[in-house]
Amino acid sequence: MSSPSLKDLVEEWLALDPNPETRKEIQTLWDSHDVDELEKRLRTRIEFGTAGLRGRMEAGWSRMNDLIILQTSQGLSDYVLEHVKDARSRGLVVGYDHRHHSKHWAQLTTSIFVSKGIKVYLLQGFNHTPMVPFSVKRLNAACGVMITASHNPKQDNGYKVYWENAVQIIGPHDDGISKAIKLYSHQGGPADQLDISSSEFLVDLTKQLQTEYFAYLESLMTNRELNSDAGNKFVNTSMHGVGDFFVKEGFSIFGFPSYIPVKEQQQPDPEFPTVRFPNPEEKGALDLALATAEREGINYVLAQDPDADRFTAAERRPTGDWVLFTGDQLGSLFASRVFDTYKSSGKPIDKLAVVASTVSSKMIQSMADIEGFRFVECLTGFKFIGNTALRLAEEGFDVLFGYEEAIGYMFGPQIRDKDGVAATMLFGELIATLRAQGETIEGHLKQLYQSSCDSKLKSLQTNNSYFICTDPKITDKIFARIRKYDANVSLLNDTRAVYPKTLAGLDINRVIDLTTGYDSGNPPDYRPSLPLSSGHMIQIRASDLNANLVLTLRHENKRDRTQALKTLRRTNKLTILQIKYYLEGSGKDAQLVGRLLLEAIAEISSQWFQADKYNISKA
Repeated sequence: MSSPSLKDLVEEWLALDPNPETRKEIQTLWDSHDVDELEKRLRTRIEFGTAGLRGRMEAGWSRMNDLIILQTSQGLSDYVLEHVKDARSRGLVVGYDHRHHSKHWAQLTTSIFVSKGIKVYLLQGFNHTPMVPFSVKRLNAACGVMITASHNPKQDNGYKVYWENAVQIIGPHDDGISKAIKLYSHQGGPADQLDISSSEFLVDLTKQLQTEYFAYLESLMTNRELNSDAGNKFVNTSMHGVGDFFVKEGFSIFGFPSYIPVKEQQQPDPEFPTVRFPNPEEKGALDLALATAEREGINYVLAQDPDADRFTAAERRPTGDWVLFTGDQLGSLFASRVFDTYKSSGKPIDKLAVVASTVSSKMIQSMADIEGFRFVECLTGFKFIGNTALRLAEEGFDVLFGYEEAIGYMFGPQIRDKDGVAATMLFGELIATLRAQGETIEGHLKQLYQSSCDSKLKSLQTNNSYFICTDPKITDKIFARIRKYDANVSLLNDTRAVYPKTLAGLDINRVIDLTTGYDSGNPPDYRPSLPLSSGHMIQIRASDLNANLVLTLRHENKRDRTQALKTLRRTNKLTILQIKYYLEGSGKDAQLVGRLLLEAIAEISSQWFQADKYNISKA
């Protein structure tokens, strides 16, 4: 079947879109003959994946707008009714943040579900993302939807879906929901939003659920007496998001003295006026918080991203400079804290389990090997971390912590997703405990590296970033080259022989390729223990007597690469893609480890990726 003409696409959009503003956008582009922009917006449809939807708020099939929300909700509601028992009575939880259109899209989603006789628990007011999975679990709901784009730029918004197990969706449900949505791809929405205010299927339990959430937070507390010390002083930023309300209540519950807020970033503001990207990990995002702390004479900065599911922190050294902790460092600190608390409870250590993504630090694996608790790796993303935690719980383990290096942390059995507010409270408790012992966070972290692991691990450092490529075909060539690195090998008969043999001068002793399904360290079938990745993903481990390196290379999934190729063919414009790398080094000497990390990155760039040949740049 031939592709529809651009004129047909424009006419269909104008006929289906119920929103006069986005109809006007397309009409204006058509009247001005902006073919390239119309092709980008109308030729392909935004893909529903394991994170739901996320994209730019504009008119068009490839964007986020009223029509996409309506069609998505139609497909999702049908799929839930078909696959979840008693879905109508169990209901849907809907939450939203402060971004442009978030409240409106939450109401549109609600209207579709109630029109089909499905109960909807619409969380009123701005809520942080963890409230949705928490509420799905507490209410035994059939599904949950959160309208948010997390820490994306201000132009974006999203539609995040949680399944009946209160965890982000994974296959086969993501594909099933996507197919259900496509059945509505040629149907429009109501010209006026359905009146949901008087619907018998609309239920407001917001206050009750927030009270129960704060009770859950309180259950994580271990030392309120130490927390209340007046010397525990903090600066907190919610990064123009929704977290301040929840953090403030959490501080009260935990007994901390009131924090100093970053006034310019305290209140929800969808424009995010003080930051280029509202992501606490981005360079410069914490500048205002650090300046506030220095002005107030405070040594600790706490930060949540806009939807408050991520957390990061900084500590001022006695010299006056700041330590901005990485996600892996915080993950190690939290894991150690969870282990110590569990051990003091007297429960069998072998019943404790911790989960982390495979691109995260191997520090916790070393801790688990020594202390005797269970550590399990999974694919990247909390959809995998949460489902892995559920599986381990079914096996009888107490899964009390999970994390990924992208500053996401999960605590306890009530929320199998990342929670920046819970992380804020527990990090505050760790500070209070260490202050009472005359220690610092950085000093404690160094002690963990030296005492919790083998004698080789006196220094542990990470370097995570990405390379920028403008052609998805080149990324395929790069990964094909890595898989056939020996120029003398023409066929993949001996897979173990074709990957690089050294990295930064260290012998490579293990290769795990989660695209082809190969693990050199798992004979006799050499199959990896982790499920395959939908995109390119290779992990390489190298070592000598003095140091270890662990490198993971990762690229977007195949669906995204196919989409990028279509965009390139259609517009003849560059599409920027990322090849991410996660590099961790450990060894006896900090200078040695730092040098090896730099040498490894240089070798990956010049030799493995052939960056000059393919015009690839490092971020």
